[in-house]
Amino acid sequence: MKKEVDMRKLLPLFFIALLAGCAVTSAEREARMQQEVDRMTQTYGPICDKLGYKRDTDPWRDCIVKLDTKSSYERMANQLIMPPYFGYYGFLPYRRF
Repeated sequence: MKKEVDMRKLLPLFFIALLAGCAVTSAEREARMQQEVDRMTQTYGPICDKLGYKRDTDPWRDCIVKLDTKSSYERMANQLIMPPYFGYYGFLPYRRF
């Protein structure tokens, strides 16, 4: 005779395994944020230098953050494209008979 497994007993183990797999440690999060800061500094640091900000000061960092934010907004705006059938009723052209 086969013994049946009660799924209700396995459900908590499933959720624990799911949460353990999705957990991100603070060290991983910190490393990812440091990579993002390094990328922003390499990209926008020379621009802020040319704009006259002194390197490694608060106004220089503020300039980098503002340029990155502006670039992010521009990328998002470029992704908001009107649907290809703008002005049509649904996917078919609106025809008056």
